[in-house]
Amino acid sequence: MENVSVGVKIKPSQPLQATRSKSGFWLVVLGAALWGADPLFRIILLKSLTSAQIVLLEHIIIAFIAIPVMWKNRQELRGLGWKQAGALLFISWGGSAVATILFTMGLVNGNPNAVLLLQKLQPLFAIVLARMLLKERLPRHFSWLIILALAGTYLLTFGFTLPIGHWSEIVHVGSLLSLGAAALWGGSTVMGRLMVGQMKYETVTSLRFLLALPLLFAITWNEGAAWNIPTESGAFAAVSLNLLGQALLPGLLSLLVYYKGLTTTKASVATLAELSFPMVGVLINWIAFQEMITLAQAFGFMLIWMTLFIISRQSQETPEVALKPVKN
Repeated sequence: MENVSVGVKIKPSQPLQATRSKSGFWLVVLGAALWGADPLFRIILLKSLTSAQIVLLEHIIIAFIAIPVMWKNRQELRGLGWKQAGALLFISWGGSAVATILFTMGLVNGNPNAVLLLQKLQPLFAIVLARMLLKERLPRHFSWLIILALAGTYLLTFGFTLPIGHWSEIVHVGSLLSLGAAALWGGSTVMGRLMVGQMKYETVTSLRFLLALPLLFAITWNEGAAWNIPTESGAFAAVSLNLLGQALLPGLLSLLVYYKGLTTTKASVATLAELSFPMVGVLINWIAFQEMITLAQAFGFMLIWMTLFIISRQSQETPEVALKPVKN
C-alpha cells in the first residue's frame, strides 16, 4: 500500500509536477465528458428495462473486469479502518448504486437536459460535506453563493415561470431525483479523494462497482419487475450492445480516467474540468434526441457555473493542503 504524507502545495516547483498537474486536469475533463455519453445508452435501454435492472446489469458486466483487478491488488485491503470502509461503502452504495438509479429515473420522469445540468450542483454538495466531515473552510460569502446556485437550480427546474398550484405541480419529480443523485455523487467525490490518497485508483474503481452488487441485487429483487429483454435477435443484439457500451464507456472507463486524473488535480480545478459532463450530455441530447436547451436552462446553468468559478478562484488564492502519495 502507498504511504501518504500531507504537505502544503501552492505551485508546482518542478516541470515534472506541472506536466502531471496539466495531464491530470485533461484526464478529469475526459472522464467527465464520458459521463455525458450516458443518456445516449441509458435512454434507449429504458424502453426495455427498469432503472434498477439497467444499473444491476451494468455492474455485473463491469464485475468481470473488476474482480481480476481486485484480486491482483488484494493486499491493499489489509489494515483498512472503519473510516475507510465507510467511505468505500458510501462510494459504492450511494454513488454507484443509489445515485445511478436516481439519475436513470430522473431521465424517465423529467427533462433530460435539466437532469443533466442539475448535476453541476455536485461540487456544492461536496464542499458542504467536506466542511462537515473534513473540517475544511467554506469559501467566502458562501451563503450568497448558495443563493445564486439555488436561483440557477430554480431556472433549470421551472424556467422563468412561477409555479402555482398543488405541491405535486410545484415539485418536478425528475429534478428531485436528479438533485438526489447530485448530492450522492458530490459526497462520493469527497470520499473518492480520501481513498485515492490511500489506494491505487484502479482498486478504488473496482471496489466502487463490486461492493454495490449485493445492494443492487436486493433492490432489483424487491422491485419485482418483469425482465422485458427482447427475444428477437436484432432487438436483443441492440440491447446487449447498449448495455456493453453503457458499462464500459460512461461506466468503467470514465471512472478509471477520472480517478487517475484526480490524483494530481486540485479540487477547485477538477470542479471546472467537470463542466464537460453536462455540456457533452446536452450536446448528445440535442443531436440524438432533439432535446433543445431552453433560454431559462442556459441562464440557470450560467448562474451555477458563475458560482463554481468564484469558489474556484477563491481556492486558488489560498494555499491548499494536498495529499501526496509517496511510494515505498
